[in-house]
Amino acid sequence: MLFLYNTIVFLSGFLLKIIALFSAKMKLFVEGRKVVFPLLEQKIKPSDKTIWFHAASLGEYEQGLPVIEKIKEKYPSHKIVVSFFSPSGYEVRKNNTVADVTVYLPLDTKKNVQEFLRLVHPELVFFIKYEYWLNYLSELKKQNTPTYLISGIFRPNQMFFKWYGGFYRKALNTFTYFFVQNESSKNLLNQLGKTNVAVSGDTRFDRVAAILEKDNTLSFISQFKNNKTTIVIGSSWPKDENLLTDYINACSSDVKFIIAPHNIKSVQIEQLKNSIQKNYVLFSEKENKTLSDYNVFIIDTIGILTKIYSYADIAYVGGGFGHPGVHNLLEPATFGVPIIIGPNYSHFAEAIDLVHLGGCISISNKEQLSLAFQNLIEDEKFRQERGTICSTFVQANKGATNTIMKNI
Repeated sequence: MLFLYNTIVFLSGFLLKIIALFSAKMKLFVEGRKVVFPLLEQKIKPSDKTIWFHAASLGEYEQGLPVIEKIKEKYPSHKIVVSFFSPSGYEVRKNNTVADVTVYLPLDTKKNVQEFLRLVHPELVFFIKYEYWLNYLSELKKQNTPTYLISGIFRPNQMFFKWYGGFYRKALNTFTYFFVQNESSKNLLNQLGKTNVAVSGDTRFDRVAAILEKDNTLSFISQFKNNKTTIVIGSSWPKDENLLTDYINACSSDVKFIIAPHNIKSVQIEQLKNSIQKNYVLFSEKENKTLSDYNVFIIDTIGILTKIYSYADIAYVGGGFGHPGVHNLLEPATFGVPIIIGPNYSHFAEAIDLVHLGGCISISNKEQLSLAFQNLIEDEKFRQERGTICSTFVQANKGATNTIMKNI
């Protein structure tokens, strides 16, 4: 079975090189890995003490960030190495200030694993939420390197819990300790005989709660808002935008709209512009314009959505019409903003909880979207109540980082 796994990884690396000839994203994936070993050799000395964190992509990095920051405080003499599997994580956070070195994770071949671990020689390793690379985990176990899973989440439909999942269950044997998000995850691991498990909760709550302590001021958003009710549409996809632009065009209320699409490529921005009939302004073209004159603000840049949510009266979080589903709704929630999402959210515990509590409204069509917006716009008391549910939910679920740190 291990032979088959290694063969698949090897063939995947070969195929990705071919795909990279036709895909800009895959080109980043392939080219970025070519410089990993030279960069590590340059940045890390054999005498350095290091701690390694691995995140699949941007969401997992953000999830692990509170722990990374606390580990950095606890081990100030150690260098922090952060690795990403996906370009969508690495390219956005490659210049982060919390890590001493940020790299792509080389593919999980035995040769790559041995070289990566030789150069990094970590004293502690943290995998964030998921990604179980068998050769990396096996080698870490052989080297007796403490390895932790943080903010882990397990579901019965995962291969670990199937009759044919014995090979992957071996990967779980390599972890020193599991810090999981909920009791159901702990119970599933207990069924496999794993007792090195603690329910810590989700570290994302700590991260988003800390946002309130930062300066979230954006003067140009304040100018655009102009003290009017503002709906922020974050991380939207075309399926979201098909519904939203119809609502925006038909909306007769004195409301402002800010749209921050998930994909800011010129083609998608152009399609979004063409679908909006009200006067709009792009972030990239905002200079020397009277922003208060516009009804719609299209954010064709990245990195400022979190701060923009602080100006929202209502938030729509995109992704809920695709798979696996809705994007991060904890960021608007921490600011006490009521949220609307699409129908696909069953993979996200916080979305399930907030829909159940009433702070978040799930819609499936134009009529439901229009009614949800109408109720939140016209009934200020209802809007404030829904928003308070969201902010209270975030505050009540803080503390995962402290639980993890106490057990390391």
